[in-house]
Amino acid sequence: MKEMEKVGYVPLFETKQFNGRLLYRLFAVSIFMAIFMVWVYRVTQMPEKGEEGRWAWIGLFGAELWFSLYWFLTQVLRWNLVYRHTFKDRLSIRYEDCLPKVDIFVCTADPVIEPPIMVINTILSVMAYDYPPEKLSIYLSDDGCSILTFYALFVASHFSKHWLPYCRKYNVQPRSPAAYFRSMHKPMDANHSSDLASIKDLYEELQDRIETSTKLCRIPEEVHNQHKGFSRWKSSYTSKHDHDVILQILIDGRHLEAKDVEGCTLPSLVYLAREKRPQHFHNFKAGALNALIRVSSEISNGPIILNVDCDMYSNNPQSIRDALCFFMDEKKSQGIAFVQFPQCFENVTKNDLYGSVLRVPSEVEIEGIDALGGPFYIGTGCFHQREILCGRKYDSDYKIEWKTHNNATKVQGSVEELEEKAKTLASCSYEINSQWGKEMGVKYGSPIEDVFTGLAIQCRGWKSVLFNPIEKAFLGMAPTTLVDTLVQHNRWSEGWLQLMLYHCPLYYGHQRISLGAQLGYSHFCLWACNSWPTLYYCIIPSLYMLKGICLFPQVSSTWFFFFAYIIVAKYSYSLGEFLHCGGTILGWWNEQRMWLYKRTSSYIFAFVDTFLKLWGISKLKFVITSKIANEDVMQRYEKEIMEFGVDSPMFIILETIALINLFTLVFGTLKMMIYEREKLMIDRFVLQFLLCGVLVLINLPLYGGVFIRKDKGKIPSSVTIKATFVALLVSILLLALSSLQLAFGLRFVIDREECFSHNVQYEWDVVHASFVVIKSDSPWRTDDGVDLVVKGPEHDQVHDSHDRISDKFDFVAHKKGAYSFCFTNKSPYHETIDFDVQVGHFTYYDQHAKDEHVKPLIEQIEKLGESLYNIQFEQHWLEAQTDRQALVNEAMSKRAIHKAVMESLALVGASVLQIYLLRRLFEKKLGTSRV
Repeated sequence: MKEMEKVGYVPLFETKQFNGRLLYRLFAVSIFMAIFMVWVYRVTQMPEKGEEGRWAWIGLFGAELWFSLYWFLTQVLRWNLVYRHTFKDRLSIRYEDCLPKVDIFVCTADPVIEPPIMVINTILSVMAYDYPPEKLSIYLSDDGCSILTFYALFVASHFSKHWLPYCRKYNVQPRSPAAYFRSMHKPMDANHSSDLASIKDLYEELQDRIETSTKLCRIPEEVHNQHKGFSRWKSSYTSKHDHDVILQILIDGRHLEAKDVEGCTLPSLVYLAREKRPQHFHNFKAGALNALIRVSSEISNGPIILNVDCDMYSNNPQSIRDALCFFMDEKKSQGIAFVQFPQCFENVTKNDLYGSVLRVPSEVEIEGIDALGGPFYIGTGCFHQREILCGRKYDSDYKIEWKTHNNATKVQGSVEELEEKAKTLASCSYEINSQWGKEMGVKYGSPIEDVFTGLAIQCRGWKSVLFNPIEKAFLGMAPTTLVDTLVQHNRWSEGWLQLMLYHCPLYYGHQRISLGAQLGYSHFCLWACNSWPTLYYCIIPSLYMLKGICLFPQVSSTWFFFFAYIIVAKYSYSLGEFLHCGGTILGWWNEQRMWLYKRTSSYIFAFVDTFLKLWGISKLKFVITSKIANEDVMQRYEKEIMEFGVDSPMFIILETIALINLFTLVFGTLKMMIYEREKLMIDRFVLQFLLCGVLVLINLPLYGGVFIRKDKGKIPSSVTIKATFVALLVSILLLALSSLQLAFGLRFVIDREECFSHNVQYEWDVVHASFVVIKSDSPWRTDDGVDLVVKGPEHDQVHDSHDRISDKFDFVAHKKGAYSFCFTNKSPYHETIDFDVQVGHFTYYDQHAKDEHVKPLIEQIEKLGESLYNIQFEQHWLEAQTDRQALVNEAMSKRAIHKAVMESLALVGASVLQIYLLRRLFEKKLGTSRV
């Protein structure tokens, strides 16, 4: 120590930046320039109003704008990566005699989904840390309030007296008994072999007792009198949702009798089942953690808190010392609130079938957000400073004097006294009218309460750090079925989206955390929003390729280069990045599949559920991911065979998309093989054909689950029937709606002559046209009609009509190009005309099928498509005729009224004139008589 003081300050950890930053930034800029050119292409080459594919084009442009925004957010996380390294030897030299106490929280909620034997292995692994045991306190929160879990903990407390000395003696790694016995492969000496056999027998006995009681759902009668805690289930337990506080200190590390078989002190071990009442909302895991924070403050009050999930056992016994290097550095520890270790898994297959590792987000993106101000809190594998987690605001002068802190936090009182004092802190009513869940402890009201808690801590001015050692600190259990993976990501993405809506990092973190950190949080918050653009891209280009409508540049176009560069550069870098993070090529392909599956199922449901909750239609729920699987499922998982097996609405969406693209690829290929003209047009559809083909390849496991597999993991027939119906419905509906884009309809007023042109892109297309003279400005309607002359691209006359008030006709476009439609009005009055043009791209006169068995099928598809095209055309024609008839009827009514009024006026005038003339006649006769 004195030698180190002479040398001066030596840090306990160091931070290094990624060496290839400049090269990567140049690469990112080149991709951005290509993206910008794609925007230019979409704007400048957009089909004109009325041209085919216009609305699909606009939709693709919107999706590409969204993908560009999201790509920008990913670059924020990759712009400046940092990596950290600790010096545990320096920590030991300076602080070995005054290391702080550490409280470790383990949470479980359901003994069926989270088996007690798994929970106990996690407990034993954290009890065996390479750390002074008298400074360790382990707390198990059992929200299921299961006597089976308490029994397992009780049995494990006795086994720990043998397990901990064995770990110290042979430096065991990992220190979860189950994981250790699975991973043994080193040769041993005679003494070690003897000790190993002995400890293994003890563990197998422990395992048998726990698994037997779990299978029978009861504990042996003889153990009821071995600990007073068992009586609590008889006196205060009603159900898992209605019971008193059950708090039992199984091992009191302060007690002289709390020794292992070698006479060394054991860590404290505490069981807690907080009070539950039906009328009180319990806030799920966040409520359990806050109860543990309060209870532990009375029993051990360690300044450092570690929380781990019940399936995340400790894999590295030095992890506590790694974390303390960040908290106890004399100069660089100022303001560090928590140290986050990445979430890693033990049971992933070689190629990570379900993408559970999230290799790139864990190894790259969280490293990137660490450089922007600190990673978010992910709910497990995280070390907190107790005072800061409890709501302490940032203070530049705040600094713990670690050498004197332990003496200041000593807990006094017997086990019984501590239990009674702490029980009130775990009651339902304790948090009423308090700041717990708001300003203190873990935040309430979100499925990802951990992330929200970390954000709130950072917004108070504190920092966080990520430490990702080569030897992983914690290993958990990844989902072993597809539906469990999708449900898990549904909960995560829903929580992130709720965070975006209720506590948007761009607003909530404004001027509190860096802009980069705000954008980094937003990258994860917008997971669910990726669903709709991805769904659009998976369906629309494929269907429009089948219709013969091009939505991307052809190969010979200069614009094609920018699309090709983005595709090749992005996915080449993605593969390289994945391999650099320790993955395999097949693992990268599996992760691409899972990102597609999550975006088109989990994220869609998360998006919808979030807004249902926002509108008060649905309520907050917390879904626990299952940690167990039957033997058949595990065998298929180990062989990397994808597990479907259940009737899930998520699978209906996935299969619908897969079937649409499979049908499109098959029929598109058949058309190309049958029709010579399709071969000449293939360069126009390269990108659409490539997209459709990739979607088919990525869905090969799904096709196997539908058409080939016979095991229980295949897709259920009910899902296939529903998905097939939905696929057909979506295809027909989109084809019908998209036919509206091929109609060029307008209503105009003509004085003398008016001409229009319509572009026909393909030879031998059928052009349908109609017009109706809706009304005339003549005070007295005439039906002289108008003339129409149609000319082709070479000004040859194709059709003419003379003195017609309406006409409907079609013709075959023998040449592609602009066709002109010129109207002539011979009357001196203005005429209002409804004009409609539609092109049918389904009839071919000069092509012959090469396969007589396939041709009828293709022809029927074309006839169905042509019928769909004509529906809107006929509707427009009938609407125009109806409008004309309504105006004619209105005009006739007005003319009848005018005629009646005129006749009445004429009759009145004639009557007045007659009276006047008769009066003059009688006056003359009367004068003559007087004379």
